[in-house]
Amino acid sequence: MKQVLKRKRIFEGALIKLFLQKQKLPGGFIADLEVIDHPGAALIVPFPDKNRVILIRQYRPVIGSYIWELPAGTLDENESHLHCAKRELIEETGYKAGKWARIGHIYPAPGYTTEKIVIFTARDLREAEAQKDEDEIITVKVFAMDDVAKLLKEGKIVDAKTICALKLAGVV
Repeated sequence: MKQVLKRKRIFEGALIKLFLQKQKLPGGFIADLEVIDHPGAALIVPFPDKNRVILIRQYRPVIGSYIWELPAGTLDENESHLHCAKRELIEETGYKAGKWARIGHIYPAPGYTTEKIVIFTARDLREAEAQKDEDEIITVKVFAMDDVAKLLKEGKIVDAKTICALKLAGVV
């Protein structure tokens, strides 16, 4: 349905590509857009048992702050969302899951990026050797679901993808 008339790449980084794009909209209007092409991502809601969930406290240098969030990561080239989720769960939490379920997807900023985040639940967890990336500063913590709801109400969970996933997974 998307009718792109002209596209010019103006930046290419390790993660994203930025394009200036002329696109004909359904009503006929020709829009000038700035579009970030993103490879996509996977997000995991890990449940050690039916009453608890794992969150990570991660330093995010772009905002200069630590935030509570769910484990997630960007797809590698030709990687499936599920494979990415499995890889990221081990890297960021030190757990593997025996049961996986896809529960939905979100577009975190559809006004300017193509990024699609597929959301999974992970259950039947067992410890695995964590393989954190060098640039990740992460603390792993298991929370009772009531405590997660309290963190959210107190404004201590501010990551949009985490808030959406917690709702989709029935945690809050």
